[in-house]
Amino acid sequence: MLEKLLIFTNIIIDDKLSKANIHSQKERVKSWVDNMQSRQNLRKRNNRNNLYLVIAGVIIVIAIIFGVVIHNNRVASEAKARKFATTHFNPNVKIYGVKVGKLTVNKATDKINEKANNTVRLDNDKIIFSRDPQVQTITKDQVKNYFDKQHTDLPSKNKYNYKSSELSTAQKKLKAVNKAVVTYNVGGKSFKLKADDLIDKASYKDGKYNFEDVDKLTDKMNEIDKEVSTLHKSYKFKVPAGKTITVKNESYGWGVYVKKAKAAVEKAFMDGTKTVDGKDYIYGLGYSTYAHGYGKSNNGIGKNYIVVSIKKQEVWVVRKGKVVVHLNDVVTGTYTGGKGNRTPTGVWYIQYKESPSTLRGTNDDGSSYASKVQYWMPFTLSGCGFHDASWRNDWSKTAYLRGGSHGCVNIRPSEVHSVWANVAKDDPVIVYN
Repeated sequence: MLEKLLIFTNIIIDDKLSKANIHSQKERVKSWVDNMQSRQNLRKRNNRNNLYLVIAGVIIVIAIIFGVVIHNNRVASEAKARKFATTHFNPNVKIYGVKVGKLTVNKATDKINEKANNTVRLDNDKIIFSRDPQVQTITKDQVKNYFDKQHTDLPSKNKYNYKSSELSTAQKKLKAVNKAVVTYNVGGKSFKLKADDLIDKASYKDGKYNFEDVDKLTDKMNEIDKEVSTLHKSYKFKVPAGKTITVKNESYGWGVYVKKAKAAVEKAFMDGTKTVDGKDYIYGLGYSTYAHGYGKSNNGIGKNYIVVSIKKQEVWVVRKGKVVVHLNDVVTGTYTGGKGNRTPTGVWYIQYKESPSTLRGTNDDGSSYASKVQYWMPFTLSGCGFHDASWRNDWSKTAYLRGGSHGCVNIRPSEVHSVWANVAKDDPVIVYN
């Protein structure tokens, strides 16, 4: 029994061992299969990776080649751009409103001179820019200066806009001119002059400011002259004889020198000057064109003067307001037989003094004369003056009616020196009937 049990047990054990071996073999087969598949997968993976490496290598090589080409092109392009930039403006450059991008200095100069504004005008309160083809707008050196300011090694996309400082200044100046007000002082009076009222047109061109339409200003200065001028003006005057007479300035006096006064006002408008002293722009008549009597009292006569009475045949020399010489026996120009020889009335002035002198002229019969005198003091351009007359015998009060002078005031030789010593050049001479 025991033996059967052992045999059965061995059979069972052998069967189990046999099954174990089969299972083990199956495991070994499966492992081998799995191993073969793993090797195949690894081989595939390696092949795929190798392909990727090859592709990547090709791409890298291509990229390197492409990079080298791009680099070389960039270097060449930059070299070309640098070379271009050394002689040409950047793309976005304007000079005086004209585009000069990518132009050389020479071409830019030509283009600016052809197209840019170069004048500024004030026209009835409006500022207008325009171009005068006769005026050079800019020089090559100026354009070169702008070129240097904007120059970069490589062309820049930055915008450069260079405006004319000259025109900008002119624009501001003309605007200021339009608002200018000048007080013109002359003859003790003040006149307020507004540029806006008197200047219609002004301009800046070729470096100069010009007033183009000043008719209103001219008219205004003529009005002022008419109001303040003392030339040919009549006024009341008290003579040493004691009475008040009406006299009229002839060569004596002053007037506004309109041309110069107008220029002075224009300059004041332009410079921003607030006042103009009119005494610097006046004139006179007669032997000297200098003004006489400006700023003096006593209707411009002052305190030093000479008075001649034709009716009384008398002369008064006044110094510092007092009579220093009084002559009651002078002889003036012949009164009858026409007015040609009459001593002219009015207010004149001593033109000059000469000692000795020779008086030359024409007698009534047409003959010439040459008379020597010791003292000569003319006061009219027609040849009338004070002088000694050694040839005269008739010194009566009525001598002038028919036997007077050619228009001069004859003085006795013994008395003439007192007049000479107290009379000065430019002293007013008042002659009345």
